[in-house]
Amino acid sequence: MSNKSYLSVYAKSFSWAGFFLPKETLKKCSALYDFCRVADNIADDNDELENKKKKFDQFESDFNKKKFDDPIIKNMWDLIEEFNISLKIVQDLLIGIESDIKDKVELNSKKNLLIYSYRVAGTVGLMMAKILKVNKKNSLMSAIDLGIAMQLTNISRDVIEDSKNNRFYINENFEEISSTIALADTFYENSFYSIKDIPISFRFSILVARRVYRKIGHKILRKKNLENYKNSGKIYVSIAEKVLETFLSIFDLIKLSLKNEKYDQVQHDHNLINEEINLDERI
Repeated sequence: MSNKSYLSVYAKSFSWAGFFLPKETLKKCSALYDFCRVADNIADDNDELENKKKKFDQFESDFNKKKFDDPIIKNMWDLIEEFNISLKIVQDLLIGIESDIKDKVELNSKKNLLIYSYRVAGTVGLMMAKILKVNKKNSLMSAIDLGIAMQLTNISRDVIEDSKNNRFYINENFEEISSTIALADTFYENSFYSIKDIPISFRFSILVARRVYRKIGHKILRKKNLENYKNSGKIYVSIAEKVLETFLSIFDLIKLSLKNEKYDQVQHDHNLINEEINLDERI
């Protein structure tokens, strides 16, 4: 992959927001993203199911055995040790990614959708928050919320593409796509005030990522119906729109500095997830 990180190649919105992070911190966030991407690529590869299962088992085994001649695994273990990241979080992530290695993936309830979104993305938000030196429990819960919100945005955007790969996270109708975006919006809202707990030098970058990603959902809603949605291809945020959302993030930064009372009053919608996974043990 040459010397480019997976972050700059695959995650254009995150890469944009990463521009506002200190170099050393961006490097650590990229190391986390690289680990997630390598595992994810195994599940997404156009390969026989049995081969994918073998490759994934091998990757998981190499990780558990601390196979440090693989720089992706070594860098991940460095992060785990430096930022005291619970192995339960990494295991949740791997369980989530592995659940996609099937002939057919179907999530039949809001609970399953939220648990899946926590596993494949809430975990990443939580680990990212630890790298960004967030310590308060409520703020770490909000980092999970931001990860879940972004995953729900992804699912809403990729319904047609996913169905071609026999993955049905939500039904292929515009009403369900819209309600998933509305659900994502509640998680975006719950993520906002706790960004105040992120050190000032990292805060703006997270506000930008949050705004740019949320914009995708708002662009989907403007399609109004399934036919327009299908015809529009992959929906993304243009450079001009990213510039605007970055500018608007300045107002978010000011808003955060003025509002104090809501900081510890966020009600996290984690009941369905907690029925299966004890999030307190992950924090």
